[in-house]
Amino acid sequence: MDINEAREKINKLVENLNYHSRKYYVEDNPEIDDYDYDMMQQELKALEEQFPDLVRADSPTQRVGGEPVSIFEKVEHRVQMASLQDVFSFEQVESFINKTKTLNPKTEFCVEPKIDGLSVSLEYENGIFIRGSTRGDGFVGEDVTANLKTIMSIPMRLKEPVPYIEVRGEVYMPRSVFELLVSEQELNGEQPFKNPRNAAAGSLRQKDSKIAAKRKLDIFCFNVQQIQGKELNSHKESLDYLKEQGFKVIPEYERVDSFEKVKNRITEIGEKRFSLSYDIDGVVIKVDDIKEREQMGATAKTPKWAVAYKFPPEEKETKLLDIEVNVGRTGAVTPVAVFEPILLAGTSVSRATLHNQDFIDEKNISIGDIIKVRKAGDIIPEVLGVSKSLDDSISFKLPKVCPVCGTELIREPDESVIRCPNVDCPAQIYRSIVHFASKGAMNIDGLGPAIVDTLIEKGLIQSVADLYTLDANDLLGLDNFKEKSVNNLLTSIEKSKSNSLDRLIFGLGIRNIGSASAKLLCDKFGSLDNIISAAAEEIAEIDGFGEVMAQSVAKAFKEPHMLEIIERLKSYGVNVFYEKKQKDNRFNGKTFVLTGTLPTLKRAEAKEIIESFGGKASGSVSKKTDYVLAGEDAGSKLTKAESLGIKIISEDEFLDMTK
Repeated sequence: MDINEAREKINKLVENLNYHSRKYYVEDNPEIDDYDYDMMQQELKALEEQFPDLVRADSPTQRVGGEPVSIFEKVEHRVQMASLQDVFSFEQVESFINKTKTLNPKTEFCVEPKIDGLSVSLEYENGIFIRGSTRGDGFVGEDVTANLKTIMSIPMRLKEPVPYIEVRGEVYMPRSVFELLVSEQELNGEQPFKNPRNAAAGSLRQKDSKIAAKRKLDIFCFNVQQIQGKELNSHKESLDYLKEQGFKVIPEYERVDSFEKVKNRITEIGEKRFSLSYDIDGVVIKVDDIKEREQMGATAKTPKWAVAYKFPPEEKETKLLDIEVNVGRTGAVTPVAVFEPILLAGTSVSRATLHNQDFIDEKNISIGDIIKVRKAGDIIPEVLGVSKSLDDSISFKLPKVCPVCGTELIREPDESVIRCPNVDCPAQIYRSIVHFASKGAMNIDGLGPAIVDTLIEKGLIQSVADLYTLDANDLLGLDNFKEKSVNNLLTSIEKSKSNSLDRLIFGLGIRNIGSASAKLLCDKFGSLDNIISAAAEEIAEIDGFGEVMAQSVAKAFKEPHMLEIIERLKSYGVNVFYEKKQKDNRFNGKTFVLTGTLPTLKRAEAKEIIESFGGKASGSVSKKTDYVLAGEDAGSKLTKAESLGIKIISEDEFLDMTK
């Protein structure tokens, strides 16, 4: 195939794929099945690999995420991304309507749901998506283009190639995606996101866009910030235009002309609130006419032509029937409230965590009490407290022995949780293996909680090391295991042996050590043996580590059970060395000292950048120091650097050096 034939074929595939992507992700009306779409995408990918100069900016292959970034570049918004004035009653809504009508009795209003997400700006030149950024403080945000490209409902090319258009939208995480993410985080012993909005914000600011892509974010667009080459006269007209261009637009927007109609729309939207697949936290009422908006103007913080009516949180009372006790991966024993089912935020709820004994005592919670429950972020049930204590209520204390294995429970100083110290506790074994196999750790596809449960029940595994002893004969006799699924699982287990060491460290489930701190350990020591032999004081020197974290690592690698598992993992060929990814040697032989608070970078991030270019980050200033990277409230290190005549640089100068 010559280049002209390839260009024609690529253009046709891109157009077809973008058309079907819009039908699926924006219009919710697919015309082909997933297999046909995937086959077209594979064909396109193969052609682009053969002819890399023909890759189009709007190609769907460009949505999967690129190399991780070290920082997010700042973006200055030419049009302020203002917030809205919140109102909490119909009386306040009526006051806004009447005040506006006083200026113009014929004023019409556009009423639309208020999506609970993260506001972003999307910029297009000649119809091509060129940049996306967060709202930030309304004046300056962060460039998150790579992450926004992973959202399939954002068009890469518009139907009408106007010279320039900036669109404002709200990135959100669908409820179903959020629930799966929280389940995975809880299973891995991680601190789960509290609500979908926090999850969306955290996902959009991932420095690795491949992680953002896995979070399956979505967006609703709700405003044209600015446009060149076309005139739009009303808000409703602009939303209609955005829909024509292929944007996923805020649903159920409607133009009305009176307070009664606004009130009816708020009520109608509120009644549907909990049946939606995404979170809304209110209803926005905007003056529809653009010129009228300009005449009304804005305060320093909010426009005068719009308000946001906020829904009150839904709380309900129910009877506490029992308190169950769960044992987690790290041995943490957690009390769980079991209460009479109630309909809350659109779903039936009957359980909620009570965190620890201190929480139960503080709230004076007893079995049989009438308790007040709500959903945090309309998703996670939480007990607010006791509404009424009954005469026959029974006080509750966590048991003194593990409910699973019978081992005496312990509570360490400065901790609010009690733990089962038995590393062979069946509950801990199950959760530790599930965590080890999870995506953030060793990423063993096909080894979900149900499979782990089956393998433990059949006596095939009792620790993470046992996974590497499994063979086809062990698995083929089990229910629901066919030859293909067995081969896939064994291939995934074998593949996990070559994972980066930081994944293994995280997978071992050391208390207080997440994936980021596991990477810092590997950066510092380079191999598992070096980490094992390191003293707590040496580990605590890592920028980003505290004494508690350092003690957790040192203690974990002195436990005979842990050391036995590690020796077995080594014998099975699991990688125990760490290879730093270095970009180039521009800082080779250079020593940096960090001091003060930097505007955007955390110290660990700055240190990672320095090391990625071959430099060294030191904790103290000396004659051998080449640069002092100074932020706000820099102290004695800055003074000493000045006395030694060492070059002092700002964050901006530092970042210029890394370009």
